[in-house]
Amino acid sequence: MKSEIEGGINIAMKVPSHQYEAVVSFYRDVVKLPTFDAKAPAIGFVLGPNRLWIDEAPNYTQAEIWLELFTNDHKAALTHLEAGGAIRCDQIEDLGEGFRGGWIMNPANVVHMVRTPDAW
Repeated sequence: MKSEIEGGINIAMKVPSHQYEAVVSFYRDVVKLPTFDAKAPAIGFVLGPNRLWIDEAPNYTQAEIWLELFTNDHKAALTHLEAGGAIRCDQIEDLGEGFRGGWIMNPANVVHMVRTPDAW
């Protein structure tokens, strides 16, 4: 079975603590995106068909954007992406036992979660 890869719905913005409240306020009070807290303490915003998660990152000095890719076979997709130049970085954040996915960085060091959603 060939793995298929497509864009996911989640975008994570990892924000240093000293900027966190201002960034949340910007999206909530200035842009006025609808909020949700399904994964508290992270604050989520509806960003069209996507979900923008603002995560406080106490040890960061600048914000990072992390993207999500969906696949029907996460093991094959991760192997394919790694062979294509992606760097595996599963140590970046623990996904928990039994999670069907992993982490990669593209050649510009943008983090991507590659996972098989429950619906697949």
